[in-house]
Amino acid sequence: MNFTELDAGIRLAIAALTGLGVGLEREWSGHTTGPNARFAGIRTFLLLGILGGIGGLFFSAGVAAAGLVAVGGGVAMALAAYVNTVSRPNSDIDGTTETAAILVVLLGAMAGYGWLALTAGVGSIAVLVLLEKTRLHSMVRLVDERELQAGLQFAVLALVILPLLPTGPFGSTLVVQPRMLWTLVLVFSAINFVGFIARRALGESAGFTVAGIAGGLISSTAVTLTFSHKSREAEIDHRALAQGVIGACTVLIPRVIVVSTVLNVQLGLQLCILLVAPFAVGLLLLLSARQEFRKPATVAALPAGNPLRLGAALQMAIVFQVSISLLALVTRKWGTLGVYPAAAVLGLADMDALTLSMSRLDQNVPTSSAALAIAVGFLTNTLLKTGVAVVVGTGPFRTRVATRLLLQAVASLLAIAAYYTWHIRAA
Repeated sequence: MNFTELDAGIRLAIAALTGLGVGLEREWSGHTTGPNARFAGIRTFLLLGILGGIGGLFFSAGVAAAGLVAVGGGVAMALAAYVNTVSRPNSDIDGTTETAAILVVLLGAMAGYGWLALTAGVGSIAVLVLLEKTRLHSMVRLVDERELQAGLQFAVLALVILPLLPTGPFGSTLVVQPRMLWTLVLVFSAINFVGFIARRALGESAGFTVAGIAGGLISSTAVTLTFSHKSREAEIDHRALAQGVIGACTVLIPRVIVVSTVLNVQLGLQLCILLVAPFAVGLLLLLSARQEFRKPATVAALPAGNPLRLGAALQMAIVFQVSISLLALVTRKWGTLGVYPAAAVLGLADMDALTLSMSRLDQNVPTSSAALAIAVGFLTNTLLKTGVAVVVGTGPFRTRVATRLLLQAVASLLAIAAYYTWHIRAA
């Protein structure tokens, strides 16, 4: 025995509280009354938790046979109750209560064995899932075939294909790393799927600001181009359209930081310093016109095709491989200073490819220089979107977007200058 009586009491208390929480929810939800009443209420669940806790104590003390009797007895009782319930005429075949009972017994055993934090966490999640039955069912009804298929595809891509790919690297110039490239495909497919779900949840009548923010999770440049074209339509609210573009360009910043942090935590922290100023400017611009969040407007329907946008994600991986190879050549030929103009050009084409490339290239380039290169690319990307709004857009939309994006560009330029003075030149 490796525990005292006080330890045993604490473990049993956690096991009992787990059963009490689940039993309280079952009692409150009405599953213990009526013609289709289930076998367990608050008292039974409390006792099942204690029973499982005792079994866990036996396991912890090395008395496995007694532990199996205690835990197995509780599980067997829940199974027998389910068989009895489904054998009734016109019974409601729902095994939630019996499944919860088995879970309480097992969680009690975990608590008795000493896994208190894990027991408390899983027990809390179980109670939350039981409480949120209506919302969970509503959420499931909102999922259509396309989204379900995308989720299953992502599971196959992540759990089946990824482990089979070799790590590498292969080649002397391109330095191809198949598993790392496929990981990037998964990351961007996940981001695309989140953006799709966000737009679907907002609906087609959401405000342009919110729709722009959701679209920015996929491509802020695409949002800018789409809204610029839309500004040419009659009876379009140019103010709301402009706010949508600002929202898309602002949400690009945390997206860049998150992607870089996933690959390199230190680089992500440096980018937080560099991009906090333009993010603050964009956020203030959005908050200054927050009434646009409540203003209804018609936006384009959800894009057709797979929500994962696997084709785009694969193209992103290819662009990344080419970009990192070119940046590596530039670094070898001209040193760190050559990375900045290359990053400026790459930022015009694709911020995601630039972010990924510099996140990997910082093995040969100082982290501060890699972060500065991404910030330079963000600046040129902002200027590009400003030009798109001016050339393609029209009317007040063009003026509002240009002035606001230029404010972000100025903030970014000042941050770059300060960062270069304090980090690069000082080094």
